Amino acid sequence: MRKRVLVTGGAGFLGSHLCERLLQDGCDVICADNFFTGDKQNIVHLLDNPYFELLRHDVTFPLYVEVDEIYNLACPASPIHYQFDPVQTTKTSVVGAINMLGLAKRTKAKILQASTSEVYGDPEIHPQTEEYRGSVNPIGIRACYDEGKRCAETLFFDYYRQHGVDIKVMRIFNTYGPRMNPNDGRVVSNFIVQALRHEDITMFGDGNQSRSFCYVDDLIDGMVALMGSRDGFCGPVNIGNPDEFTMLELAQKVIELTGSKSNITFHPLPQDDPLQRQPDISLAIKELQWQPSIKLEEGLKKSIEYFKGVID
Repeated sequence: MRKRVLVTGGAGFLGSHLCERLLQDGCDVICADNFFTGDKQNIVHLLDNPYFELLRHDVTFPLYVEVDEIYNLACPASPIHYQFDPVQTTKTSVVGAINMLGLAKRTKAKILQASTSEVYGDPEIHPQTEEYRGSVNPIGIRACYDEGKRCAETLFFDYYRQHGVDIKVMRIFNTYGPRMNPNDGRVVSNFIVQALRHEDITMFGDGNQSRSFCYVDDLIDGMVALMGSRDGFCGPVNIGNPDEFTMLELAQKVIELTGSKSNITFHPLPQDDPLQRQPDISLAIKELQWQPSIKLEEGLKKSIEYFKGVID
Protein backbone atom coordinates (compact mmCIF):
# COMPACT_ATOMS: atom_id res chain seq x y z
CA MET A 1 0.00 0.00 0.00
CA ARG A 2 1.31 3.44 -0.94
CA LYS A 3 2.26 5.79 1.87
CA ARG A 4 0.00 8.87 1.89
CA VAL A 5 2.10 12.01 2.30
CA LEU A 6 1.07 15.65 2.68
CA VAL A 7 3.56 18.36 1.67
CA THR A 8 2.54 21.89 2.72
CA GLY A 9 4.22 24.55 0.60
CA GLY A 10 4.54 21.81 -2.00
CA ALA A 11 4.58 24.16 -5.01
CA GLY A 12 7.54 26.11 -3.66
CA PHE A 13 11.23 25.73 -4.45
CA LEU A 14 11.97 22.97 -1.92
CA GLY A 15 8.43 21.58 -1.82
CA SER A 16 8.28 20.85 -5.54
CA HIS A 17 11.58 18.94 -5.43
CA LEU A 18 10.30 17.00 -2.40
CA CYS A 19 7.00 16.11 -4.12
CA GLU A 20 8.98 14.85 -7.11
CA ARG A 21 11.20 12.71 -4.89
CA LEU A 22 8.27 11.25 -2.91
CA LEU A 23 6.50 10.25 -6.13
CA GLN A 24 9.71 8.57 -7.31
CA ASP A 25 9.77 6.72 -3.99
CA GLY A 26 6.24 5.35 -4.63
CA CYS A 27 4.23 7.64 -2.33
CA ASP A 28 0.73 9.03 -2.82
CA VAL A 29 1.37 12.79 -2.54
CA ILE A 30 -0.96 15.64 -1.58
CA CYS A 31 0.59 19.04 -2.34
CA ALA A 32 -1.02 21.94 -0.42
CA ASP A 33 -0.05 25.50 -1.33
CA ASN A 34 -1.74 28.91 -1.26
CA PHE A 35 0.57 30.17 -4.06
CA PHE A 36 1.75 33.26 -2.19
CA THR A 37 5.32 32.34 -3.12
CA GLY A 38 4.71 28.89 -4.62
CA ASP A 39 4.39 28.60 -8.38
CA LYS A 40 2.20 26.18 -10.30
CA GLN A 41 4.94 26.02 -12.93
CA ASN A 42 7.08 24.17 -10.37
CA ILE A 43 4.67 21.24 -10.20
CA VAL A 44 2.81 21.38 -13.54
CA HIS A 45 4.82 18.39 -14.79
CA LEU A 46 3.43 16.33 -11.88
CA LEU A 47 -0.27 17.08 -12.45
CA ASP A 48 -0.83 14.12 -14.78
CA ASN A 49 0.53 11.67 -12.22
CA PRO A 50 -2.46 9.79 -10.73
CA TYR A 51 -0.69 9.67 -7.36
CA PHE A 52 -0.26 13.45 -7.15
CA GLU A 53 -3.02 15.76 -5.90
CA LEU A 54 -2.87 19.56 -5.72
CA LEU A 55 -4.86 21.54 -3.13
CA ARG A 56 -4.98 25.33 -3.04
CA HIS A 57 -4.91 25.76 0.71
CA ASP A 58 -3.54 28.17 3.33
CA VAL A 59 -2.16 26.36 6.40
CA THR A 60 -3.47 29.07 8.72
CA PHE A 61 -6.81 27.28 8.22
CA PRO A 62 -7.33 23.65 9.33
CA LEU A 63 -7.01 20.92 6.73
CA TYR A 64 -8.86 17.61 6.97
CA VAL A 65 -7.17 14.82 5.03
CA GLU A 66 -6.09 11.28 5.86
CA VAL A 67 -2.31 10.91 5.71
CA ASP A 68 0.58 8.87 7.10
CA GLU A 69 3.26 11.56 6.96
CA ILE A 70 3.33 15.36 6.83
CA TYR A 71 6.18 17.57 5.65
CA ASN A 72 5.41 21.10 6.87
CA LEU A 73 7.30 23.41 4.50
CA ALA A 74 4.70 26.20 4.18
CA CYS A 75 6.22 29.64 4.80
CA PRO A 76 7.81 32.33 2.63
CA ALA A 77 11.56 31.93 3.10
CA SER A 78 13.24 34.95 1.51
CA PRO A 79 13.38 38.37 3.25
CA ILE A 80 11.61 40.13 0.36
CA HIS A 81 8.64 37.78 0.67
CA TYR A 82 8.44 37.24 4.42
CA GLN A 83 8.78 40.97 5.15
CA PHE A 84 6.03 41.86 2.65
CA ASP A 85 3.35 40.76 5.16
CA PRO A 86 5.18 40.03 8.44
CA VAL A 87 2.01 39.34 10.44
CA GLN A 88 0.93 36.70 7.92
CA THR A 89 4.46 35.23 7.95
CA THR A 90 4.29 34.73 11.72
CA LYS A 91 0.77 33.28 11.46
CA THR A 92 1.94 30.85 8.76
CA SER A 93 4.69 29.53 11.02
CA VAL A 94 2.75 29.50 14.29
CA VAL A 95 -0.91 28.89 13.39
CA GLY A 96 0.20 26.68 10.50
CA ALA A 97 2.23 24.55 12.91
CA ILE A 98 -0.74 24.25 15.29
CA ASN A 99 -3.03 23.17 12.44
CA MET A 100 -0.59 20.63 11.01
CA LEU A 101 0.27 19.25 14.45
CA GLY A 102 -3.44 18.91 15.14
CA LEU A 103 -3.81 16.96 11.90
CA ALA A 104 -0.85 14.74 12.84
CA LYS A 105 -2.34 14.14 16.28
CA ARG A 106 -5.72 13.13 14.81
CA THR A 107 -4.34 10.88 12.07
CA LYS A 108 -1.35 9.59 14.11
CA ALA A 109 0.87 10.76 11.25
CA LYS A 110 4.59 11.40 11.52
CA ILE A 111 5.31 15.10 10.94
CA LEU A 112 8.46 16.93 9.90
CA GLN A 113 8.97 20.64 10.46
CA ALA A 114 11.13 22.53 7.97
CA SER A 115 12.80 24.93 10.41
CA THR A 116 15.72 27.15 9.54
CA SER A 117 19.24 28.19 10.45
CA GLU A 118 17.67 31.61 11.09
CA VAL A 119 16.73 30.32 14.55
CA TYR A 120 20.42 30.90 15.39
CA GLY A 121 20.15 34.59 14.42
CA ASP A 122 23.50 36.37 14.10
CA PRO A 123 25.45 33.59 15.82
CA GLU A 124 28.00 34.11 18.55
CA ILE A 125 29.49 30.63 18.05
CA HIS A 126 30.85 29.20 14.81
CA PRO A 127 30.00 26.76 13.33
CA GLN A 128 26.49 26.35 14.77
CA THR A 129 25.58 23.16 16.62
CA GLU A 130 22.02 22.16 17.47
CA GLU A 131 22.69 22.93 21.16
CA TYR A 132 23.30 26.61 20.41
CA ARG A 133 20.24 28.64 21.43
CA GLY A 134 20.76 31.55 19.08
CA SER A 135 21.15 35.32 19.10
CA VAL A 136 17.92 36.69 17.62
CA ASN A 137 16.43 40.18 17.75
CA PRO A 138 12.78 39.46 18.69
CA ILE A 139 11.56 42.89 17.49
CA GLY A 140 13.64 43.33 14.32
CA ILE A 141 12.41 43.27 10.73
CA ARG A 142 13.48 39.62 10.33
CA ALA A 143 11.79 38.49 13.56
CA CYS A 144 8.51 37.52 11.84
CA TYR A 145 10.44 34.67 10.20
CA ASP A 146 13.10 33.94 12.85
CA GLU A 147 10.78 33.98 15.85
CA GLY A 148 7.91 32.37 13.92
CA LYS A 149 10.15 29.39 13.18
CA ARG A 150 11.46 29.31 16.76
CA CYS A 151 7.90 29.25 18.11
CA ALA A 152 6.99 26.49 15.63
CA GLU A 153 9.86 24.38 17.03
CA THR A 154 8.49 25.02 20.55
CA LEU A 155 5.04 23.83 19.46
CA PHE A 156 6.45 20.71 17.83
CA PHE A 157 8.28 19.65 20.99
CA ASP A 158 5.29 20.49 23.20
CA TYR A 159 3.00 18.36 21.02
CA TYR A 160 5.60 15.59 21.26
CA ARG A 161 5.81 15.80 25.06
CA GLN A 162 2.13 16.49 25.77
CA HIS A 163 0.38 14.43 23.08
CA GLY A 164 3.00 11.94 21.91
CA VAL A 165 2.98 13.24 18.32
CA ASP A 166 5.79 11.67 16.25
CA ILE A 167 7.87 14.72 15.24
CA LYS A 168 11.04 15.46 13.27
CA VAL A 169 12.59 18.94 13.22
CA MET A 170 15.23 19.96 10.68
CA ARG A 171 17.10 23.26 10.55
CA ILE A 172 17.71 24.11 6.90
CA PHE A 173 20.79 26.13 5.96
CA ASN A 174 21.06 28.16 2.73
CA THR A 175 19.81 26.00 -0.13
CA TYR A 176 19.93 26.76 -3.85
CA GLY A 177 19.19 25.16 -7.20
CA PRO A 178 16.66 25.00 -10.05
CA ARG A 179 13.18 26.45 -9.36
CA MET A 180 14.43 29.22 -7.10
CA ASN A 181 12.37 32.34 -7.77
CA PRO A 182 14.58 34.70 -9.87
CA ASN A 183 13.16 37.69 -7.95
CA ASP A 184 13.23 36.36 -4.39
CA GLY A 185 16.22 38.44 -3.33
CA ARG A 186 18.33 35.50 -2.16
CA VAL A 187 22.02 35.83 -2.81
CA VAL A 188 22.55 32.89 -5.20
CA SER A 189 19.59 33.72 -7.44
CA ASN A 190 20.40 37.46 -7.27
CA PHE A 191 24.01 36.99 -8.33
CA ILE A 192 23.19 34.51 -11.13
CA VAL A 193 20.38 36.64 -12.60
CA GLN A 194 22.45 39.84 -12.45
CA ALA A 195 25.47 38.07 -13.97
CA LEU A 196 23.44 36.57 -16.83
CA ARG A 197 22.04 40.03 -17.60
CA HIS A 198 25.53 41.60 -17.31
CA GLU A 199 24.14 43.96 -14.66
CA ASP A 200 26.07 45.18 -11.62
CA ILE A 201 26.17 42.51 -8.93
CA THR A 202 24.67 43.92 -5.73
CA MET A 203 26.90 43.21 -2.74
CA PHE A 204 25.53 44.11 0.69
CA GLY A 205 28.23 44.88 3.26
CA ASP A 206 31.91 44.48 2.41
CA GLY A 207 31.43 40.99 0.98
CA ASN A 208 33.36 39.26 3.75
CA GLN A 209 30.26 37.89 5.47
CA SER A 210 30.07 34.14 4.91
CA ARG A 211 27.44 31.53 4.11
CA SER A 212 27.35 27.80 3.46
CA PHE A 213 25.35 26.72 0.40
CA CYS A 214 23.62 23.34 0.04
CA TYR A 215 22.41 22.12 -3.36
CA VAL A 216 18.71 21.24 -3.37
CA ASP A 217 19.15 17.52 -4.21
CA ASP A 218 21.40 17.05 -1.18
CA LEU A 219 18.90 18.90 1.02
CA ILE A 220 15.99 16.70 -0.12
CA ASP A 221 18.08 13.58 0.57
CA GLY A 222 18.60 14.86 4.12
CA MET A 223 14.93 15.67 4.58
CA VAL A 224 13.79 12.20 3.49
CA ALA A 225 16.50 10.59 5.64
CA LEU A 226 15.28 12.51 8.70
CA MET A 227 11.66 11.46 8.13
CA GLY A 228 12.85 7.85 7.94
CA SER A 229 15.16 8.08 10.95
CA ARG A 230 14.85 5.92 14.06
CA ASP A 231 11.87 6.20 16.41
CA GLY A 232 12.51 8.64 19.24
CA PHE A 233 14.98 10.75 17.27
CA CYS A 234 13.17 14.08 16.90
CA GLY A 235 16.06 16.45 16.21
CA PRO A 236 16.47 19.29 15.79
CA VAL A 237 19.13 18.44 13.23
CA ASN A 238 21.12 20.77 10.98
CA ILE A 239 20.85 19.98 7.27
CA GLY A 240 23.22 22.01 5.13
CA ASN A 241 26.62 22.05 3.47
CA PRO A 242 29.45 22.99 5.86
CA ASP A 243 31.68 24.35 3.05
CA GLU A 244 31.88 28.07 3.83
CA PHE A 245 32.30 30.89 1.30
CA THR A 246 32.37 34.67 1.55
CA MET A 247 29.89 36.64 -0.53
CA LEU A 248 32.80 37.99 -2.60
CA GLU A 249 33.98 34.45 -3.37
CA LEU A 250 30.46 33.51 -4.43
CA ALA A 251 30.08 36.57 -6.67
CA GLN A 252 33.46 35.97 -8.32
CA LYS A 253 32.62 32.30 -8.93
CA VAL A 254 29.27 33.20 -10.52
CA ILE A 255 30.93 35.81 -12.78
CA GLU A 256 33.51 33.23 -13.82
CA LEU A 257 30.97 30.47 -14.56
CA THR A 258 28.63 32.75 -16.51
CA GLY A 259 31.37 34.59 -18.40
CA SER A 260 29.68 37.79 -17.28
CA LYS A 261 30.89 41.36 -17.76
CA SER A 262 29.24 42.38 -14.47
CA ASN A 263 30.96 44.59 -11.92
CA ILE A 264 30.41 44.28 -8.16
CA THR A 265 28.84 47.27 -6.37
CA PHE A 266 28.72 47.61 -2.59
CA HIS A 267 25.71 48.66 -0.49
CA PRO A 268 24.90 48.91 3.25
CA LEU A 269 24.21 45.63 5.05
CA PRO A 270 20.48 45.18 5.93
CA GLN A 271 19.41 45.23 9.60
CA ASP A 272 20.13 42.00 11.57
CA ASP A 273 21.73 40.30 8.54
CA PRO A 274 24.00 37.58 10.02
CA LEU A 275 27.74 37.91 9.37
CA GLN A 276 28.43 34.17 9.53
CA ARG A 277 26.44 31.01 8.93
CA GLN A 278 27.89 27.50 8.86
CA PRO A 279 26.27 24.25 10.02
CA ASP A 280 27.89 21.67 12.22
CA ILE A 281 26.46 18.50 10.64
CA SER A 282 27.99 15.95 13.03
CA LEU A 283 24.53 14.93 14.26
CA ALA A 284 23.19 14.41 10.71
CA ILE A 285 26.21 12.26 9.85
CA LYS A 286 25.76 10.18 13.01
CA GLU A 287 21.97 9.77 13.04
CA LEU A 288 21.05 9.96 9.35
CA GLN A 289 24.28 8.80 7.71
CA TRP A 290 23.83 11.93 5.61
CA GLN A 291 26.22 14.49 4.29
CA PRO A 292 26.13 16.62 1.12
CA SER A 293 27.95 15.40 -1.98
CA ILE A 294 27.48 18.23 -4.52
CA LYS A 295 30.19 20.91 -4.48
CA LEU A 296 29.37 24.58 -4.99
CA GLU A 297 30.77 24.82 -8.52
CA GLU A 298 28.78 21.80 -9.74
CA GLY A 299 25.57 23.08 -8.14
CA LEU A 300 26.08 26.59 -9.53
CA LYS A 301 26.51 25.23 -13.06
CA LYS A 302 23.17 23.38 -12.79
CA SER A 303 21.49 26.47 -11.33
CA ILE A 304 22.89 28.75 -14.05
CA GLU A 305 21.52 26.45 -16.76
CA TYR A 306 18.08 26.64 -15.11
CA PHE A 307 18.12 30.45 -14.84
CA LYS A 308 19.19 30.80 -18.48
CA GLY A 309 15.84 29.23 -19.38
CA VAL A 310 13.60 31.37 -17.17
CA ILE A 311 14.93 34.94 -17.33
CA ASP A 312 14.53 37.41 -20.18
